[in-house]
Amino acid sequence: MFFLLASFMMVSLSQTHMKGIRVNLPAAQGPPPTGQIDFVSIKVLEGSPGPVFFNNEYVEDDQVLPRLFALHRGNPDVKLSLSAAPKAVYGDVIGVLDKIRQVGITKVGYQIRAASGYQIRAASGVGGGAAPAPGAPPPPPPPGP
Repeated sequence: MFFLLASFMMVSLSQTHMKGIRVNLPAAQGPPPTGQIDFVSIKVLEGSPGPVFFNNEYVEDDQVLPRLFALHRGNPDVKLSLSAAPKAVYGDVIGVLDKIRQVGITKVGYQIRAASGYQIRAASGVGGGAAPAPGAPPPPPPPGP
């Protein structure tokens, strides 16, 4: 029965001829560019004070706040991504975050990476010991009796 059904379907599909009308459709075009900046990546590097980069462009420390005001004035819904070098000073990163909040920008994302060399404690594990960091060699076996 299945063979007859499959054969019937194959024969009926091969006899169907698709006919259509040629239509000239317009090409798809996106909206014209508005000149607004929608997304900016801000990086804080190590140093004193920590150098700040907007989209990989260095910005002087006294120009960070005016640059943020200009971004917010150009687009109140601008999105920021804030990241820091592993050895950047915590206070420098918080200082940039305070300036972002002072301007009124609310859409801020944080790029966070796990620091290498730190041990991560297991939430639930046998013995309650510390789990090795990813990529670290396994701990030595406990001494025998």
